[in-house]
Order: sequence, then C-alpha cells, then structure tokens
Amino acid sequence: MDWLNYHHLFYFWTVAREGGVSKASKVLRLAQPTVSGQIKALENAFGEKLFERQGRSLVLTDVGQVVFRYAEEIFSLGQELQDTLKGRPVARPRRLVVGVSDSVEKRVAHRLLVPALEATAPVQLVVLEARPERLVAELAAHSLDLVLSDTPAPSPVRAYSHLLGECGVGLFARPALARKLAPGFPRSMEGAPLLTAADGAVLQRSLAHWFESRGIRPRVVGEFQDSALMESFGEAGVGAFPAPEAVESEVRAAFGVDRVGTLDGVRERYWALTVERKLKHPAVVAITETARTELFGRAPSRNGG
Repeated sequence: MDWLNYHHLFYFWTVAREGGVSKASKVLRLAQPTVSGQIKALENAFGEKLFERQGRSLVLTDVGQVVFRYAEEIFSLGQELQDTLKGRPVARPRRLVVGVSDSVEKRVAHRLLVPALEATAPVQLVVLEARPERLVAELAAHSLDLVLSDTPAPSPVRAYSHLLGECGVGLFARPALARKLAPGFPRSMEGAPLLTAADGAVLQRSLAHWFESRGIRPRVVGEFQDSALMESFGEAGVGAFPAPEAVESEVRAAFGVDRVGTLDGVRERYWALTVERKLKHPAVVAITETARTELFGRAPSRNGG
C-alpha cells in the first residue's frame, strides 16, 4: 500500500491557499527552501506536477486542482474531528461544485439546483457558468461535481449523461407585441422581430429549422449567448423570445410578457453530467429526482442514470 505523507500534503495545501511559497513559509514559520522541498517530495510521490509557474506566480496544474480539493476535505474533516471531541458544534456543509452551461435558461438552472439546498445534509453550493465544452473538460479533470447542460456529454469524454427531462418551448413578448402576433401565429412571425440564442446553440438551431420548415422568415434582431440578457431585451419590447414552458409562469411574472405561441415539436432537454455512472452525492440525487418528478413532470428514459 502506498502511504500518503500528510505533512507534505499540508504544506502543499498551505502554499495553494496562501498563493505562494513565500507567504506559506511565513504562516508555517519555515524557510522557503524547506517548504519547496516538501512540495517537491509530494510531486515525486504522486509522479505529477502540482504547480506550474506563470510569470512570477505559481498556479495549480489540473492535477494540483484535484489534489487541492481533496486536501480541503481532508483538513476540514480533521478540524471537524477536533471540534467534535472538544464538544464544539459542528455544521460543516458538504461542498457541491456545479457547472451550468451558459445556454441553460437561468430559471431552469435555479429550479434544478434548489433541491440541493433543501437536502437533509447541509450543502455549500458553488456554481460556475461557462461554455459547455469548458465545463465538460473541468468535469473530466474532477474540478466539478456536476454539470447541468442542454446537451449530453460528447462521446470522447469519460462522463455519464443523466437525462433530467424535457419540455416544450414557447415564444413570449411584451403584451402589445404579443397581442399583435398571437392571433395569426405562426404566420404572423414573418418579418417580426425575434431574439434568439447565439449561433450554434441547440435552441438556435431548433428555432431556425422550425421557421425554415414552415417557410417563415422572422427578422432576427439579436442573438445572445446569455439567456438572461436575451430575456431582458424581450422585457424591453425589442422582440419576441423563446423560453422553456417548464418555467413559463416565472418568465411571464419576471418580465411582464405574454405567450405569443408554442413552437410545436421543439423540445428543450436537460442533462446532469457526472463522472460516475451511479449518482451518489445526496444533493445530486435530490436534483435529479426532483427534476424528473416535479419540474418536468415525469421520469424520462435514462442514459446512465
């Protein structure tokens, strides 16, 4: 069995937390060469570089980020043990680091994540937003516990895609524009102002195909990577915009808009991406179960979950 040297791990953890060997040396009250030597010993034991130099700064490598996350848990648990033995109250929440694809509607993301905070065990939720390809890469590097996306993980990536559910998509607009467009929908969208997702997004492709197949050419006045910004423009009356029917009531209340019509056949699907086939984290289990039974109304067929 390979034994982990916790002294070396502690020095590594301190350097990572303090942002460099010099600051860590002052905290540890050790000479800088001593601290550097301990880090080198840990790297040799792992057979991996944990830090790399960028200019005058040390930054964690991908492996270093994984080790740091484990070190955080290990030393937090050690502190919890001491608190327990000394009779001090312990309420250390378990961290859940979630990546949310920037193409996922913000209200859907909120509804999906709320059950994590309502789980029996306390959870500290950390949410990051980025392009799906970046999030999947961070998931594969074990920097994230979960990714919420509107697409499954690409096949070359070692990750499992758990289908949370699907819903229809509607078009919404400020009341004056909605009253104008709704009676003759969808033909009324010919030349009408439309806000849509950025080029290449799943929803953008679905909308473009839907209108093209019906010979309708709306006037696209804006394409947005951020769904919340698209909805803000819709709130201002710039044009009609798509939104998932699962959160229709929230969208209408938040932006003062009405439904123009339903995009029959267009479906938004949502996935929980993890590095494990069987979901174990209690908060992730709560997210998936609530999505399947409440937000999307029924348990869908699953891919790996």
